[in-house]
Amino acid sequence: MSLFKARDWWATVLGEGEEFDQGCLCVGDVDNSGSGHDKIVVGSYMGMLRVFSPHPAKPGEPSPAHSQLLEVQLRDPVIQVEVGKFVSCSDLLHLAVLHPRKLSVYSVSGTAGNVEHGVQYQLKRVYEHNLQRTACNMTYGTFGGVTDHHSLCIQSMDGMLMFFEQESYSFGRFLPGFLLPGPLCYCSRTDTFLTVSSARQVESYRYETLAVATDAETRQDAEQHSKTAGKRLTADWTLVLGEQALDLSVPYFSPSSIFVCGERNLYCLKDNGHIRFMKKLEYNPSCFLPYSSVSEGTTNTLVGNHNNMLLVYQDVTLKWAAQLSCSPVAVRLANFPDLKGVVVTLSNEGHLQCSYMGTDPSFFSTPKVDAREQDYSQIDTEMKSLQRVIRQATRTQADILPVAETDEDLTVTATVSTNMDSTSQALIPDIDGLPVPSVTVKVCVAHLLTSSRLLSRHVCVLTVCCVSKTIYIFLNTGVGSTTVVAFSAFLNGQYPPADLTGDVAVSYSSPTELNPAGIPRVAQCKFSLPLRLVCCPSAPSKNAKYKITVDTNKPPVNLSEVFPDFLEKSEDKEGNALAFHFLSGPRVTVLASKTSQRYRIQSESFEDIWLVAKELVQRFDRHFAKQGIKDFRNSFAGPIPLAEYFETVDHHFELRVSAEKYQDLLSERAVQFRAIQRRLLTRFKDKTPAPLQNLDTLMEGTYRQVIALADAAEENRACLNQAFVRLRSATHLLILLVSLWQGLNTEQNAILEATLLPLLQDTPQLGWEESVDAAVSHLLRTCLSRSPKDQALSLSTSQLSMPKDTVRLKKHITLLCDRLGKGGRLSLASEANVPTPVMMPECLMNPVPLRCVCARSVCCSSVNPGCENA
Repeated sequence: MSLFKARDWWATVLGEGEEFDQGCLCVGDVDNSGSGHDKIVVGSYMGMLRVFSPHPAKPGEPSPAHSQLLEVQLRDPVIQVEVGKFVSCSDLLHLAVLHPRKLSVYSVSGTAGNVEHGVQYQLKRVYEHNLQRTACNMTYGTFGGVTDHHSLCIQSMDGMLMFFEQESYSFGRFLPGFLLPGPLCYCSRTDTFLTVSSARQVESYRYETLAVATDAETRQDAEQHSKTAGKRLTADWTLVLGEQALDLSVPYFSPSSIFVCGERNLYCLKDNGHIRFMKKLEYNPSCFLPYSSVSEGTTNTLVGNHNNMLLVYQDVTLKWAAQLSCSPVAVRLANFPDLKGVVVTLSNEGHLQCSYMGTDPSFFSTPKVDAREQDYSQIDTEMKSLQRVIRQATRTQADILPVAETDEDLTVTATVSTNMDSTSQALIPDIDGLPVPSVTVKVCVAHLLTSSRLLSRHVCVLTVCCVSKTIYIFLNTGVGSTTVVAFSAFLNGQYPPADLTGDVAVSYSSPTELNPAGIPRVAQCKFSLPLRLVCCPSAPSKNAKYKITVDTNKPPVNLSEVFPDFLEKSEDKEGNALAFHFLSGPRVTVLASKTSQRYRIQSESFEDIWLVAKELVQRFDRHFAKQGIKDFRNSFAGPIPLAEYFETVDHHFELRVSAEKYQDLLSERAVQFRAIQRRLLTRFKDKTPAPLQNLDTLMEGTYRQVIALADAAEENRACLNQAFVRLRSATHLLILLVSLWQGLNTEQNAILEATLLPLLQDTPQLGWEESVDAAVSHLLRTCLSRSPKDQALSLSTSQLSMPKDTVRLKKHITLLCDRLGKGGRLSLASEANVPTPVMMPECLMNPVPLRCVCARSVCCSSVNPGCENA
């Protein structure tokens, strides 16, 4: 007998082959016995309705037959059962049964028998409502402040809330933005209805708002009325959860609490939608139930999971855990004649169980044993050995902490071929007459450990260029085995990529003694593709629109020694000029000064300088490292080309604005097209022929407009993807120049990159502009702030949205560069809170020492600066 196992008080199995869900169980004094004792009502998807009054059985004996009061076979499946005052002319409790297309209200009554068979129970139907829509779930309560009786609200599968005041139907309203039905609950304190929509957010609707909203027969009518006339149905408040909810509950005993059970978290909200607390769950819950706690100001919650566990939380603290015999899908608390506070659970297979937690008192007493003399020398020897073990275990504090395993199960290495493929594997054979090359990348996966066996492995390749194959799957591999896979990488677009790096991720399972199925693990490695993959050598050009100068602290070197693979078409024998012709068209030229230690990179396109500048800096570092020079350093004297960079930002933002305009126009034309279709359909169905009044011509014209707008939106989307890649290239170049300008270390460069490049892909919901603005504003308020008052400002939790223009963003990026140039230091550590002297050039003398403060990660923060200095 385990202390952490639920003790069976009464249990039974309902039928064979029947299915149950969370709405199929309820408890209450359904027969109005007046004793205050509850009965258990269970409905199944097979249409069986059962009522139980449990009584404990003796150990080893089955449950007594008289525990089941009633069993009725209904015609339709039972979705949900509830007990309440659902009859207008009676104060007694009645049973509401929800079917897919019908709502029935029954009375359960018992008739005392004159023989030993006891009381006979009968189920009588009081009234029923035939539903026009398929029902999903229902809730009940004192809608509108009526305290004598309960009203019912049914949610249909297409998002309509149907309200019933006892025997009469009141009204129906469609929920806005509905896609899939979610849990539904009524809060009597605020007279509101709560649900979780398919947008994964909690929505609250007032009963008064629902009652006065525009009525509609179909969802299309509701959408049309909301745009033309009548009161539009809007939520009182919403709260984004980010996950789907399993159930909602509003306990009557808590003054202001709304509980939401998500897929991975348990939320407690206030009546206004603010979060009181949240508990992250380490398992998948299957059901939950809040109930009153003995501690004032707290609430207990029962949470069942799919591991056959029932856990008790007091707010966010786990107080108890008990093992059940099956996974519950519904849980309730009930009071029975012999025991109060019984936990009633129901599984999806029909295991109905009444249990309590803890243990029974044991009256077993340990028998006395004969005393014997102790061997004190043996005890002393054992004590010394145990003390030796304790000293070794507690020698250092680090020995107590868990130590990560240094041995890896496997290693992953990626090798890029030094030569291009003889036969290109590119999907596009040539771009503007230039052949598109490809290069072979080999990935070696070696199984190192000799004492373990690996299960199936998945090799996934992620890169900005296109590859011939992205996923490889291998079955069980033996000890010491090595697997090599090869694929080709090539350019697959009309514009150069923003980066030439790639990632290889290997996911595998390593079995252990406790887990034969294997523990999931991931091994990763990175590789860099050659610059020759996206460009070829060309003749240098002397004039260009955009120019950048990189300084070094060593004498100038011959460019032919640094770029030996780009000397095919170079006419400069001295190695002072080199040109790169990208396959997509633009050319980039590198010029080396004969007298000074400077190198100029110039091109007609600002963002195309990035790949060449990065390659130049990296090859310089490798070149001087081979010569044993350790003090070599690249630098940039400035100024930062923000005006050229902002041109790329504005172009990207204009395309985003155009995408929104196309989306709005498409929505308007689609509404117009559907309206014309409905009118034409009405004319065609009319028995009396009537003229079409040019509706067919209008429909054809609208159809052409929809097709034209869709083509324009698709073309704009392709341009937006290209603009975002170019924006990433320009941002990479800006980060490189700032890093060379201020001599940023690896950590500071990572912070700046996370700030200016928070997204790998643009989406309509979250774009680059608002993400970067929030991240840059966070830096300006923390480690780059001018005063401690700015550091003390709290972070804003407002939702990011697309800005009206880029003026604010450009201002903040300019402030970021300005404060970095005046001595600001990027840091996320608390030690950065001290002034740091910085050596500056003559043009930026008298720096202002700034104070830095510990902050959160830049890439996931969001602020809304309100002052001009930000």
